[in-house]
Amino acid sequence: MRRTRLLAGTLLTLPLLAPPPAAAAPAPAPDTSAQAPALSGSAPSGIRAKAAYLSAGGTTWGRGAEARRPIASITKLMTAFLVVRAGDLDRTITIKRKYRAYGARHDASMAGLHPGDRLTARQLLYAMLLPSGSDAAFALVESYGGTWPKFVAKMNAAARSLGMADTRYDNFDGLPWPSGRADSSTPHDLVRLARAALADPTLRRVVATRSYTLPRTRSHAAYTWHNTNHLLGTYQGTRGIKTGFTNAAGYCLLFTARRGDRTVYGVVLGEPTSAARFTDAARLLDWSFGHHPFDTATLRLRFATPDQD
Repeated sequence: MRRTRLLAGTLLTLPLLAPPPAAAAPAPAPDTSAQAPALSGSAPSGIRAKAAYLSAGGTTWGRGAEARRPIASITKLMTAFLVVRAGDLDRTITIKRKYRAYGARHDASMAGLHPGDRLTARQLLYAMLLPSGSDAAFALVESYGGTWPKFVAKMNAAARSLGMADTRYDNFDGLPWPSGRADSSTPHDLVRLARAALADPTLRRVVATRSYTLPRTRSHAAYTWHNTNHLLGTYQGTRGIKTGFTNAAGYCLLFTARRGDRTVYGVVLGEPTSAARFTDAARLLDWSFGHHPFDTATLRLRFATPDQD
């Protein structure tokens, strides 16, 4: 999908928040946000997102952190979470023409999968999470859910089990159907999901990968997928996780970084440009780590050409 406009947000201080995978999901890291006190007299500056949230141990900051907004392709993180929880990541999935047709019909980000190719679920996780391929998401959903409505029902059940009370999934990839504001969540809920997802070693590995190449074989064509999260390899300590964009959602980024023994999770929603989501994330991380400000001008220049997702 293509770009949209940014509306002004209001800044406020919220109470502070504190190898194959197994078939069962690992226990997520504890969420201590309910007990965490807020920073007094301190807030990151220059954040343009309509909604944002940052959590690092006992420190949090938010703007509209409890307000529900469309989340675009960040939706695919829950799709991936259910896949790795189900396991059997070496199963072979045959790519159907309708997966590409679906993506083309919705002007979606695609992994460029070839009909007839046979790929493993593990490979399709890279195809879905790095270039944000809706064709790969559809393939995984049919394989693991039978039908997309059944899979989406599982997504909503998983959200409830994780305590994501203000999250609703309408489809499996964040595209604007059946309505323009499909797939909604809050910044607070998304950070909760990020903690749970990154408890899984497979997902940690996938979302931290900058590019992934599959050589041509008798089963499939050659593929190279690049991660749409440009903080990777640019901001020290970045570990993922997922970008998103639709006209209703604006440019979005769910991110995490670690320096020393401090791990930070954050999200920005409703950014005006692709570059803005990365510069705002860098500002939030700088503020949390208390380091010398990152050269956000470098990010703006490097990522001036907007990504689709």
